[in-house]
Amino acid sequence: MIYKFNGMTPEIDPTSYISESATIIGDVKIGPYCYVGPGAVIRADSKPIEIGYGTAVEEGVIIHVGGKKTDGCFIGERVTIGHGAIVHCNRLGNDANVGMGAILSLYSEIGEYAVVAEGAVVKQGQVIEPKVVVGGAPAKVLRQLLDRDLDTWGKTKQWYIDLAKQYTTPGMLERID
Repeated sequence: MIYKFNGMTPEIDPTSYISESATIIGDVKIGPYCYVGPGAVIRADSKPIEIGYGTAVEEGVIIHVGGKKTDGCFIGERVTIGHGAIVHCNRLGNDANVGMGAILSLYSEIGEYAVVAEGAVVKQGQVIEPKVVVGGAPAKVLRQLLDRDLDTWGKTKQWYIDLAKQYTTPGMLERID
């Protein structure tokens, strides 16, 4: 379901797949070849949310933004946001990965290629540097990202871009009820 709110209309690139059970409200911009899974909620009723090329917003993710210390939530290119994550951050850098059930609290910032482990809690205002793996509650650096990590995550990101292309190809996804 896609909703205009208070004069703000979502802008969604036609190459992106948006599940019909996802909810998108207000000042949202979704770039090309993105995947937004069933049950995802992207709610920009007070500040903008921008999602870059090839980003995957998996099932049950909640993205919302607000407060005085933010200009909006800016999610980079080729980001993967895992099932059930809650994203309330200012910035989520290109090629970052957010694990299932992780929480990115108000005003936080996640660097490029950073990995936020499953169930991790990034505290309000916390800054995660690029190319690190963080985990725990509150999130702490566990290690630096390795070249093999970049290769593995790159394959996953391409898989979601290809999936978005398949889902938007006529005849590939058919409702049967």
